[in-house]
Amino acid sequence: MTLESPAPLDPDLDAIAAAVQVALAKRQGDSLRLLHLLRLLEQLHRAIQEGPFADTLPTTRHDLYALLQDIETQGGWPYIYRRSLHSLMANLLEPEA
Repeated sequence: MTLESPAPLDPDLDAIAAAVQVALAKRQGDSLRLLHLLRLLEQLHRAIQEGPFADTLPTTRHDLYALLQDIETQGGWPYIYRRSLHSLMANLLEPEA
């Protein structure tokens, strides 16, 4: 199994993807070890989502449009808990100054 990205990755992200591929290959056929890998990836995902990513969510319609345009052209949207989407929508409903 290979991971595919819709766009070329930055070198540091490419290295992370390669490391995950190696970890996956080492655990192939071992559901418990694969589960440990999934748990680690989920922890990393949450740490990024609830910290740096949440802090950068758009607060204006213009910024949201730019983000959505990037998603449309580059593809992909990470799994985001509904709570975060509600926060994003709440920010957009506030009047712009």
